[in-house]
Amino acid sequence: MTAGSSLEKLSQEDCLRLLRVGVVGRVAVVVDGFPVIVPANYRVIDDAAGVGLSVRTRVGSLMDQALEAALEVDGIDPVHHQGWSVLVRGLLGHISDSDVECLGREVDPHPWMSERDSWLMLRPVSITGRRLFAPELHWEFSLRGYL
Repeated sequence: MTAGSSLEKLSQEDCLRLLRVGVVGRVAVVVDGFPVIVPANYRVIDDAAGVGLSVRTRVGSLMDQALEAALEVDGIDPVHHQGWSVLVRGLLGHISDSDVECLGREVDPHPWMSERDSWLMLRPVSITGRRLFAPELHWEFSLRGYL
C-alpha cells in the first residue's frame, strides 16, 4: 500500500451490491493441484436456497467438472491508486433444465461466448470484500502573485 492509503473491509451488503452491478468475474478452480482462473459472465440470484451466482460454461470444461470454486470481481482506479475487490468462495453445482425454467430469465448470465450450454450455480460459503482508499491529497495553493 502507498503511504497514507487505507484498506477497509466491506460489509456483506456492500459486497452483494457490487456483485449485482457486475457482469464479468474471474472464476478460479483447482486442476491437478494448481489454480486455473478464467473470465466468466455471471448473475447474482436470490432464490429459496439463498444467494447464488449463476454461470454458464462449455460442457466438459474445467469449470464444468469442478466442485469448489471462487469468483472474484473488482474495480480499479489506477490514476488514484484505489479500488475494491469482492471474493466469493463456495460450492459449484449444475443447474437442471427444470431449475432454469423455474428461475426464469433472471438466472441467465448471458455469456459473451457461444456454446455455453452447461448451467452452474456457485453457492457461497463466504463472501468477502475490501476497498483500498488512496491517500488524501493535500493541495497547497497560494494567492501570492495572483492578486
